[in-house]
Formats: sequence, structure tokens, C-alpha cells
Amino acid sequence: MCGRYTLTKVPEESVVVYPETEKVALIPRFNVAPTQLMPVIPMTDPKRIHFYRWGLIPNWAKDKKIGYKMINARSETLLQKAAFKTPFRQTRCLVPADGFYEWKQTLSGKQPYRITLQDEALFYFAGLYDVWRSPQGENISTYSVITTEPNELVLPIHDRMPVILDAAAAERWLSPQEQAEDLQEILRPYPAEEMKAYPVSPEVGSVRNESERLIRPYEPPPTLF
Repeated sequence: MCGRYTLTKVPEESVVVYPETEKVALIPRFNVAPTQLMPVIPMTDPKRIHFYRWGLIPNWAKDKKIGYKMINARSETLLQKAAFKTPFRQTRCLVPADGFYEWKQTLSGKQPYRITLQDEALFYFAGLYDVWRSPQGENISTYSVITTEPNELVLPIHDRMPVILDAAAAERWLSPQEQAEDLQEILRPYPAEEMKAYPVSPEVGSVRNESERLIRPYEPPPTLF
């Protein structure tokens, strides 16, 4: 599960697939959480950055609360799940990020880790989106981050990881010419040797905390055993 991530890079670094994409002012985010509005690049309008709510609400849903359960989509079952199979075919998106958090169980409790590329550069999660119309007539655009099995780096920390796409895979992901069945091959763990993980402060566990100190390396206190 990917339930928190970071997007700390400046706008000029936020577009690598389509350099001519319209630039927008982005505020650095150190603790992105579900239900928050975050930038995405949708395949239906890839030359603009849009802001969607994290937690996919299927267009057929009766209640928007279902979005709390749809922050992630398992890559292995995208074509089987009712909420994801149509977005997988028709409304894919890229989710800019430069790190994500996972919690490792230790003797003294759960220790959060931040996981990034080796150079901490910006990257893209593979995402899906949908548009839900509320009973009041409001259109709400939402997204989900696709997850896959962990690589060797993430495995000791968590049993899932988000799908990270390199530039070539990101371009394929946004292409309307690509068939969903053919895209399954790029929904794989990112190479472990190109990533790093380090412990961060437990403060990241609260969505109220949002500051640069959350991404600093943290030395957990020694255990008594």
C-alpha cells in the first residue's frame, strides 16, 4: 500500500514527458495524504497539469466515501476490478512524486521510511483517474496510485510498492494508442539498485505535519532489547 508520498521539487523539474506542458506554481509537499488535491497529468490532456483528489471514486459510485478505499490499485487485478478496468483502458494518468513513505515493523514499533531514487529526482507513479458527479451536480476528479510487488530494497519494509515509470514507460502510459493488456508489462517493480530508503521521523504519521523536517534522515532511539 502507498498511503503517503512527497513532491518537493520545483515546477521546472515537474515535467519530463512533455516539455511543452503548461507550467503551474507547485507548493512543495512533504506529507501528501489521501483525499488531498494533488497534480496529475492525464492522458486525455497531457499538456496541462491538473489537480485531482487522491482516492478514486468510480463514476458509478453512490457515495464518495468509497474513495477512501481506492487510494491504491493492484496492478495484477486492474482488468478484473470494476472500479479500475475502464480507467485502465481509457483514463490513465501520471502522478508526479519524488518519494514515498512506508512503515517497517520493528521491536520498538513501526518505523517510517522515505523511499526515493538514488539522486532523489522527480519521477512518476502510474495512476488511474475517474470523474464522479455528486448528487449536487459537482464533478469531482479523483485518482489512484497503482502498486506492484516490492523490489529487494522495499521488501524488508513493506509487501507492496507503487509502480514508478521511467520516461519511456511514462510516455507509453499516456498514449491512447496503447492497449491495457500490453501495458501490463511495464507495471513492475522499479530496479532496487536505482533507489534508496532511509528512516524518517514518526511525525510523518500525522497528516497535520507538513514541513521539510519530515524528509530528513532520522535516527531511531535504541531499543532496550
